[in-house]
Amino acid sequence: MRRTALAALCLATAAAAGLTGCLSGQDKADDKTGTSHTSASAKPKEPFAGLSGGEIADRALKATTGASSLRMKGDIADDESKGTIRIDMALNRKGECAGTLGMGGQGKADLIKTGDIVYMKYDEAFLRAQSEGESKSDTDAAVALLAGKWTKMAAKGQDAKDIAGFCDLDSVLGGAEDVNSDATRGQTTTVDGAPAIVLHEKDGKDTYTLYVATEGKPYLLRIDSTSGKEPGTLTFGDYDKPVPAQKPAGNILDLDALG
Repeated sequence: MRRTALAALCLATAAAAGLTGCLSGQDKADDKTGTSHTSASAKPKEPFAGLSGGEIADRALKATTGASSLRMKGDIADDESKGTIRIDMALNRKGECAGTLGMGGQGKADLIKTGDIVYMKYDEAFLRAQSEGESKSDTDAAVALLAGKWTKMAAKGQDAKDIAGFCDLDSVLGGAEDVNSDATRGQTTTVDGAPAIVLHEKDGKDTYTLYVATEGKPYLLRIDSTSGKEPGTLTFGDYDKPVPAQKPAGNILDLDALG
């Protein structure tokens, strides 16, 4: 079955995170339509004049998948836990990343990958939520050992492999190219202050809304997914900006050494 441009990018992101779901719940920004006139007599310039919605979507995917770095923010459905993973992550093609992960609103973990090392710092709520099924004594011990402290693991180790793979922008966006979209054009709007054009796609009962930058490169700025099972929003920004992936300061607990 042909995948829409939006579904392809959504599924590629989810698969790279080791997940089987896609987008789930995040507040959507209000649309602001219209383009400012340059003078009283001038007509506003039409963005992507002469291009179909599908051609704009294909250009957006090409620009987005060609970026050296970007930041993703949103909620991804986790089929295993039946919950959601909230991400706010900057990542690049060097396999570096920096940001946060949260599980169903139950705490969060800070994540940094630089070189061959994955650094993580968990808060107490995250540790307790992930210790479901463990004894109270074991959970309390884990909280005492790990909460609020930076840890490190070798990126190629079994426990860190999936997370390290998610930090690779090539892996995250792989499979979202050459989709041949049949999106339709919508109105102009803004996303976090950036001018954008709205595109619409449908795949069976699922509908997708794509927001593409109309100034500079046609980067993807936001995806809205309307689905009976997995509605939500994923935003993109900070294209081609340095990723703040630096080794944390202070003491770091070596989890590999602890076994």
